[in-house]
Amino acid sequence: MSEENAPAAPPALAHKTAGGNNAYHNFHNDFLHIQDPNERRRLALAEIDKAPFGWYHVRACVVAGVGFFTDSYDIFVVSLLNIMLGIVYFQDAKGKLPQASDNAIKLATSAGTVVGQLGFGYLADHVGRKKMYGLELIVIIFATIGQALSSGSPSVNIVGLIIFWRVLLGVGIGGDYPLSSIITSEFATTKWRGAMMGAVFAQQGIGQLTAAFVMLFLTLGFKQALSQSPSIDQCDEWCAVAVDKMWRALVGFGAVPAAIALYYRLTIPETPRYTFDVGRDVEKAAEDVKAYMSGKNEGEPDDVARVQNRIAAQEQMQVPKASWSDFIRHYSIPKNGLLLFGTAGSWFLLDVAFYGVSLNNASILETIGYSTSGAHTTYDYLYKTSIGNLIIVLAGAVPGYWVSVATLDTLGRKTIQMGGFIILTILFIVWGFAYNHISEHAKLAIFVLAQFFFNFGPNMTTFIIPGEVFPTRYRSTSHGISAASGKIGSIIGQGAIATLRYRGGGTWLDHVLQIYALFMLLGIFTTLFVPETKRKTLEELSGEDQFMPAAVVNDNGSSSHEKRPESM
Repeated sequence: MSEENAPAAPPALAHKTAGGNNAYHNFHNDFLHIQDPNERRRLALAEIDKAPFGWYHVRACVVAGVGFFTDSYDIFVVSLLNIMLGIVYFQDAKGKLPQASDNAIKLATSAGTVVGQLGFGYLADHVGRKKMYGLELIVIIFATIGQALSSGSPSVNIVGLIIFWRVLLGVGIGGDYPLSSIITSEFATTKWRGAMMGAVFAQQGIGQLTAAFVMLFLTLGFKQALSQSPSIDQCDEWCAVAVDKMWRALVGFGAVPAAIALYYRLTIPETPRYTFDVGRDVEKAAEDVKAYMSGKNEGEPDDVARVQNRIAAQEQMQVPKASWSDFIRHYSIPKNGLLLFGTAGSWFLLDVAFYGVSLNNASILETIGYSTSGAHTTYDYLYKTSIGNLIIVLAGAVPGYWVSVATLDTLGRKTIQMGGFIILTILFIVWGFAYNHISEHAKLAIFVLAQFFFNFGPNMTTFIIPGEVFPTRYRSTSHGISAASGKIGSIIGQGAIATLRYRGGGTWLDHVLQIYALFMLLGIFTTLFVPETKRKTLEELSGEDQFMPAAVVNDNGSSSHEKRPESM
């Protein structure tokens, strides 16, 4: 037999590592006798999938959840921010921000978020989750501080400055969506993956609640100054200074939890799935599994064994390498393309209504006669706005999030999403078409119910499902595309549809709600393209069995593959 036809030498066996006890099992040593990198990968990932729920899972949820707490706080505080900006800087407009400025500030964050979701989503697949995780928090902290310290001048408009900082803030927030979702997903145990990802996303509700409480405490703290003005259009001198301090403190507080979580994000280990499937570093991935289970940052593999097994993995791994051609090939398969359409389309349709309503909590409460009714001073106005937002969050949003967390792994993601879209369609139809025939209390009740079923429904599941159903090599990119579709929907809902609510000097809120009902109805159909993901491994869901063709079996029984295209 010629040298060219001689079978390749088998990869060297990995070296046995020290460590391991009854509490922290050494999974790496269990697989030392296995030479096939595909089998080592399967067994190592199975240990993560079937691991009992432990403190390492709690730690992963907390580190990711603090970021979402910050994201939610920064996003939903904007309606309160705009009210106070109007009081301080637009006294000549009766203390209210012009409609165009109000919409521009609200849309700025969403515009930046689209960029962050697509950019960070791609980079997390290209350079790794670990290298990108934490950078988005640095952007958020920088933009939050810059926003809180902004001040207008004769040559620079305060609204323009706020828009600039909120676009930058949005980039950081956008990066957190794909990163937190896929990192939690790839570290989670299969049995409770839905609850873990749901607990991360549920921090949005806590962020909203905290924003409402901070606003309430600031209002109470400046009660004496705010009570001096009979109305918001007469808030000047002492009152104006108080409100100016309030909005800066309200915005600036958002940097505090981000700063606390920054260290833990920067030191998080790379996910074993990424190290296996994209990095092709079998030895490192196996060591990282062991380290994760024992509460350490990352594994410390033997360098010689690492190089030897990495070379073998490059030739023997069956999972395709990421590349533009493979990306196109993967999503040209109808099943995969329709799956991306289902996740992106559902998120788009949801956010049209979700952000159109949620970003206008204060305005909605004012329209239905609850928030500022009977306000005689600036203090009364801001106090009732704060209480109104607290009522909404406590009565609808927070319970909805945590009911989802409790049921995601039993009812299933698809069931919750489908049921949520159906109920929201009914609520918006009743709210829109009977708007002029129902009482103010009935409108408030429907509003709270809508908030509940947004969160015990598609707002939760559209975040979770994209983090589960795509292959590791494109999971972050695909999640970013789905999330960016949602934010484009929020821009349409806020910028093109919600603006109709004051058309012609009157209220067109009933027609806006009718339009939202149509989007919720369409969401029922996009959900049909999404699979049920509960209690299934990521490899089952992501189609990792759809390997590139041209596997050839050699005479010695081992398989070889065509040369893979260059990576993305």
